[in-house]
Amino acid sequence: MKILIVCGAGASSAFVAHRVRHTAAARGLDVHVFAGSESDLPASLGPVDVLLVGPHLAPRFEKIRLQAVHAGVGIALLEESVFASQNGDEALDAAIYAYKTRDWAETKK
Repeated sequence: MKILIVCGAGASSAFVAHRVRHTAAARGLDVHVFAGSESDLPASLGPVDVLLVGPHLAPRFEKIRLQAVHAGVGIALLEESVFASQNGDEALDAAIYAYKTRDWAETKK
């Protein structure tokens, strides 16, 4: 599974991505996690399965969600607690759920 985590500028999402990578490795999961910024969207959606969106982007979440749906990408809005957490459990769980429930997506394939 390929996961993209976005925030406003990409800095805080890099920390979350790092924690998710470690958590996934500890669980024995094969995931690739990337960090990016909102300005990278929608161009960066092509190669990913799941988009995790930082909570401070909540006011623009519907617009971002529509881009993800159009690209066939699962999406979740992260809770504030994810960015304060010392591990990647909550973010990884959100990604897994978004991946499993993305059958609603309008895939371009």
